[in-house]
Amino acid sequence: MPTNAHGIVPVMLTPFTSDNRIDWDGLERLVEWYLQLGADALFAVCQSSEMQRLSLEERVALAKKVVTLARGRVAVIASGHISESAEDQRAELVAMADTGIDALVLVTNRLDTAKAGTEAFRAAVESVLTWVPSDISLGLYECPAPYRRLLTDDEFKFCRDTGRFVTLKDVSCDLDVVKRRAALAEGSRLAVVNANAAIAAAAMRNGSKGFSGVFTNFHPDLYAWLYRHATDDSELRRELEIFLALAAMAEPMGYPALAKTYHTRLGTFSSAHSRAIDYDIAERHWAVMALLDHIHEGTIRFRQVIARIEQE
Repeated sequence: MPTNAHGIVPVMLTPFTSDNRIDWDGLERLVEWYLQLGADALFAVCQSSEMQRLSLEERVALAKKVVTLARGRVAVIASGHISESAEDQRAELVAMADTGIDALVLVTNRLDTAKAGTEAFRAAVESVLTWVPSDISLGLYECPAPYRRLLTDDEFKFCRDTGRFVTLKDVSCDLDVVKRRAALAEGSRLAVVNANAAIAAAAMRNGSKGFSGVFTNFHPDLYAWLYRHATDDSELRRELEIFLALAAMAEPMGYPALAKTYHTRLGTFSSAHSRAIDYDIAERHWAVMALLDHIHEGTIRFRQVIARIEQE
């Protein structure tokens, strides 16, 4: 199938059992939930997946399982690019490239671990191109951990011109940057996909090829509707745009455990266990459960309104 690494691209959670093992049954339910709610592709083994806390064996097994569960219905992209040394990065990227994924996503800060600048970045990309099969598509991810490394325009153009890159998960959180990158990508294979909810609709109107933020783990279907209707001059579009931006402000309240708690309510997961969040979110983040109630109620209300409109 053609690699479609844009549109609504959920950053996948990794469900764990209460005793800290990957919950494969929960993962199967999660994949179906994403697909039923309009995902165009799946981003497995990313920061939301807690990839920095997964062994290489777990990262590889997770990517393979998501490919199997997707059954070709949508593209699966994955990263798992977390190591410090070039030797370790080569091992993990070669292993991930062999999992059957449609695109291998490179983390920008791993391509310049010493913050040395563009020459180091370019050299690292050129090395990766010699490590992985020439027929696998690539992506870029400005992952915030361990530090956010944004691409310069020259680095963006360098990657674009290799012809290998099909997606950038843009974490600039800056509409002007998104617009500029979208213009630079025009006519190429490289799609710019914004990850910031506050500018989601405006970015869609200005060249972002969808959305790949953390709240695709709460209501990917609402982002899918917004993507299709981003230019509508309607009260519904304006109200949904505001709701999605405000709902996403809950992210600092214990994400990804926040999203996992939500999925225990939905019945997707049996446990909200997280390796990244090792505390009780209800204890630390006051009234967070009430906030989840409001997010869920708002989500249901917008779904009902959209359903009525689409039936008319």
